[in-house]
Amino acid sequence: MRGPLLLLAAIALPVVAAHADDLYKRNNWSAMSADRRATAIGDLLTVVVYENAESTNTTKTDSKRSTQVGGSVSGGKLSESGSLQIGGGYSGGGAVTRSDKLVAQITVTVRSVLPNGDLMVSGQQTMKLNGENTLIGIEGRIRPEDIEADNRILSSRIADAKIIYDGKGFVARSAKPGLVARVFRFLGLG
Repeated sequence: MRGPLLLLAAIALPVVAAHADDLYKRNNWSAMSADRRATAIGDLLTVVVYENAESTNTTKTDSKRSTQVGGSVSGGKLSESGSLQIGGGYSGGGAVTRSDKLVAQITVTVRSVLPNGDLMVSGQQTMKLNGENTLIGIEGRIRPEDIEADNRILSSRIADAKIIYDGKGFVARSAKPGLVARVFRFLGLG
């Protein structure tokens, strides 16, 4: 009699669907061999800044002008001659050579995600070394496929990049030209 009662009880109980949580979270999963890559607003990304720029500009100008006027008069015992010479010259030159190299790492924040999936990032880092305040700032547009497995990107892979490197302190002040040099440069004499 026990068997039919259990069967009757099993049929009478309402059927409840089993519910289980999915262990796989699509937005929070990362491989064991790699960090999670930046994909959403607020995510962090490390930019490896390696910028190297060199330029050379050389100018040379030569100018020369010469005018000669001459004449002579003679008659009988009178012989006179005269001459007028006007001359001038200019020679100028200049050379500018500049070489800049910046190597740094800075972590930036994803500020927005564009409709095509590109990331707009920005960030800055301030350091104080030996009494010098140094600021490094970066902003630009990144394609997600350019982000490496360790969540890093080279600065050369950032579109519309704005990279700021500025220093304040004794060394930065002494590297700038003085007032007289700036006046001569403004007048085109330096």
